[in-house]
Amino acid sequence: MSKPRLEGKVALITGAAGGIGSASAALFEAEGAKLALTDLDVASLAPFAERGALVLSQDVTDEAGWREVVEAAIARFGRLDVLVNNAGVAILGNIETATVADWRKTQAVNAESVFLGCREAVRAMKGQGGSIVNISSVAGLIGDAQSVAYCASKGAVRLTTKSVALYCARKGYRIRCNSVHPSFTRTNMVEGFIATARNPERVREGLAAAAPLGRMGEAAEIAAAILYLASDESAFTTGAEMVVDGGLTAQ
Repeated sequence: MSKPRLEGKVALITGAAGGIGSASAALFEAEGAKLALTDLDVASLAPFAERGALVLSQDVTDEAGWREVVEAAIARFGRLDVLVNNAGVAILGNIETATVADWRKTQAVNAESVFLGCREAVRAMKGQGGSIVNISSVAGLIGDAQSVAYCASKGAVRLTTKSVALYCARKGYRIRCNSVHPSFTRTNMVEGFIATARNPERVREGLAAAAPLGRMGEAAEIAAAILYLASDESAFTTGAEMVVDGGLTAQ
């Protein structure tokens, strides 16, 4: 029997209470990782805490909070090997309807938090190496007319990832940094968007049809890509974009 793919590794996952974050936490746990999980909704993480995970409330836009979370993980487990910057928001709005408040909140949660997380992870990992996985989106690769702030934030995640990857490689830190780019995935965020539409079923069908494979993705499928990048199997992969989109961006 092969050993678990994350055996002996300590992983911090933000936005771990739902969707891709929760699926990643479950998969990482099954593959032997020790988990530090953060979210504003800590109650949903109680089952992980009962099995030994460190569960913390975190506002990912709070600079000081990032240092506290990373130090808490190290205090509990002795090290940090993997960071998954997963927390995010999606606020619809085109260039005529989006507000400055929407723009600033989106950039703070989706982009600035990734900068803060990467900075703390590099500080914690540079003596031993590690893996940072930043969750972007296909909206960080191609545009969407109705999501101007979201596209900008996820594009920022893509290039922040590359900058961090190059810096760490050239410093000899043995820290890899890669981004994952899902398309429409069946998560609470997407289901909430569908539910608010005037014709939810039509929207659901449209999201499924956007991918040549003819369906939306599952959170577990995105988690599998994250697991690969977190594991030593991707030891020669850094600064890369892993697209998990059912073929949407191949068109």
